[in-house]
Amino acid sequence: MDLVYKRILLKLSGEAFAGSQSYGIDPKFLEYITAEIGSLVKVGVQIAIVIGGGNIFRGIRGLEIGIDRATGDYMGMLATVINALALQSALEKLGGIHTRVLSALEIRQVAEPYIRRRAIRHLEKGRVVIFAAGTGNPFFSTDTAGALRAVEISAQLFIKATKVDGIYTDDPLKNPQAKFIDQISYLDAINMGLRIMDHTALTLCMENKLPILVLNINKPGNLLRAVMGEKVGSLIK
Repeated sequence: MDLVYKRILLKLSGEAFAGSQSYGIDPKFLEYITAEIGSLVKVGVQIAIVIGGGNIFRGIRGLEIGIDRATGDYMGMLATVINALALQSALEKLGGIHTRVLSALEIRQVAEPYIRRRAIRHLEKGRVVIFAAGTGNPFFSTDTAGALRAVEISAQLFIKATKVDGIYTDDPLKNPQAKFIDQISYLDAINMGLRIMDHTALTLCMENKLPILVLNINKPGNLLRAVMGEKVGSLIK
């Protein structure tokens, strides 16, 4: 098999980890995503992953109960660490895949501190690297953390995993008239106000010429087809 992308960053949402549940971590999703990631490892793809924490806590939700935004964001970062440890355990126990969790917040008992050169070395050794705790700073989304880490490790592709087939002019789950967008430029995505990811993440990818692929993570084989260069999802470039 000829790989088009040999080093990727995969951005997974916390909501994906909840699966069919409204909260927490769905064991079925962990089993599923382990198999999908394992298919990439088998063909030699170097994989880094950034995970959200929305299935446990979202910083902006804290405002509703009187928690200030910065504190809420730190709580959200800790939620991503929980998801990262769950994914690491699944990858190692179910998939037999060597995995490292690198955290932007220092929690040495459960994760290595994030060091760029160490992360790249893990990737070169064939380990799956999971980046936890976002950027380590409040007011930045995990999409921005994903874009930042992708640029830092010189990833060739930033994959944004969603529950729809790609980018649409509107939410296809709410508006059946929404039109699918096969390919779009960074500037058009920003100017059209498409809710793919926040503008900081899009701008960072644009400035560093990092292509973004938006795909449906719930379709088996999509990740493998993507790294092989097959037509899947929507491309921002």
